[in-house]
Amino acid sequence: MKINVTDQAGEVHELEGLEGWRVMEVIRDWGLNIKAECGGALSCATCHCYVDSDWLDAVGAPSAEEEDMLDSVGDVKSNSRLSCQILCSDELDGLKLTLAPSAAKD
Repeated sequence: MKINVTDQAGEVHELEGLEGWRVMEVIRDWGLNIKAECGGALSCATCHCYVDSDWLDAVGAPSAEEEDMLDSVGDVKSNSRLSCQILCSDELDGLKLTLAPSAAKD
């Protein structure tokens, strides 16, 4: 499956993801600028991203726990998600998202 990720500098990257992997893992493993400190344990918000409006329904709404984590960052928007909570699947082939400034390593 393909994931189209716009990094904090505005550069678009087409990444290859594997079924069942967390989108955060794909972004991290491709070496983009994402902290992903907790490794997907839903105990931080350092994989914060913005899901493209065309993909919001396919991705679904965040859980209450995810919303609590998102509340800890200052750059939350209505399309904010934690990329560790989005699993790669055929239904999400072509997913478009943008890394939030708060997810940057630097």
